[in-house]
Amino acid sequence: MSSMITAVVAFFIDSMIGDPRSKWHPVVLIGNLISLLEKFLLRASDSPIKKAFKGGVLVYAVVIIALIVGVGIEILSEKMPNPAAQIFIQALALSFMISPRSLGEAGREIYVLLAAERIDYARKRVSWIVGRDTANLNEAEITRATVETVSENTVDGIISPLFYFVIGGLPLAIFYRAVNTMDSMIGYKSEKYFFFGQIAARLDDVVNYIPARLTGLLFVCAAFILRLDYKNAFAMMKRDAKKHPSPNGGWAEATVAGALNVRLGGMNYYFGEPHFRAYMGEPNESLEAAHILGAIRMMYTATILFLIFICLIF
Repeated sequence: MSSMITAVVAFFIDSMIGDPRSKWHPVVLIGNLISLLEKFLLRASDSPIKKAFKGGVLVYAVVIIALIVGVGIEILSEKMPNPAAQIFIQALALSFMISPRSLGEAGREIYVLLAAERIDYARKRVSWIVGRDTANLNEAEITRATVETVSENTVDGIISPLFYFVIGGLPLAIFYRAVNTMDSMIGYKSEKYFFFGQIAARLDDVVNYIPARLTGLLFVCAAFILRLDYKNAFAMMKRDAKKHPSPNGGWAEATVAGALNVRLGGMNYYFGEPHFRAYMGEPNESLEAAHILGAIRMMYTATILFLIFICLIF
C-alpha cells in the first residue's frame, strides 16, 4: 500500500514543482554517465560486431549502476524512523523519473504561441521537443508535431516509469529511466550508432511493450471521460498502431488521433532529408492549436486513471 501512496505523492510533487533544470537532475546525471562511457568505448574504427559488443557493455554498466542507486535510495529511506519521511524520500526520487508537468507545460507554451499567431516563436519552441526540422512548419504541422510528442511521451515519461515502480519499486523505475535515456542518446539508426546503440534500442522496445499498449487503453478510457470520440480512439488504435516505425509509439499516437478525430503522421524532414511516417487516424478535423490542449488533457487523465487503477488493484 505504501508503494501506491508513494506513486500518488510523486505525481503531486511533479505536478506542483515539475522538473528542476539542474545539472544535478538524476536524468542529467544518467546522461552524463552514458556520454562518459560512450567516449571511453566507442571507436569509429571498430568492426560492427565489436561496436555492438561495446554497446552491450555500456548498457550493462548503466543498468547495474541504476539498479544499485535505486536500491541505495530505498535502503536510505527505510532507515528513516517516520513512515511519512520514508514515503516522501521515495516519492521525491520517483518524481524525477516522471514528467507530466514538463510535458504539459511544453505543449501549452506552443499552444499559447500559436493562439497568439507567433508562428516563428512556436517553430523555435517545438524544435526543443522534436527532432525534425521545424523552420518551415505551418500551424497544422506544429500542432501535429506537438500532439505526437505529448502522446508518445505519455508512455516514456509517465506510464512506463510508474508501471515499473509498481512492479519493482524505485530500482526498476530508475532502471527504466536509464534504459529510455540510453535509447534517446545512442539508439539511432545513424552510421555512428547503428551497431553501438542496437542493444539499447532493442531493450527500450522490450521494456515499453506492455506500458505502450496499456497507455493506448488508458487513452481510450480518458477519451470516454473527456467526452471525446472514444469509439474512434479504440478503432484507430486497432487499425493504425502497428503502422508506426517504432513497435510501441503507435499505440499512444493512433489512439489520440482517433479521440481527437485528426490525422497524425505524414512527411517529416530531418537535416533537410524527407522521411514519410505512415498516417494514423482520419482527417475528420483539420489540425489546429486547440488539439494540443486536447492531447494534454488526455495525458493527465490517463495518468490519473493509471494511479487510480493501481490503487484499486493493490
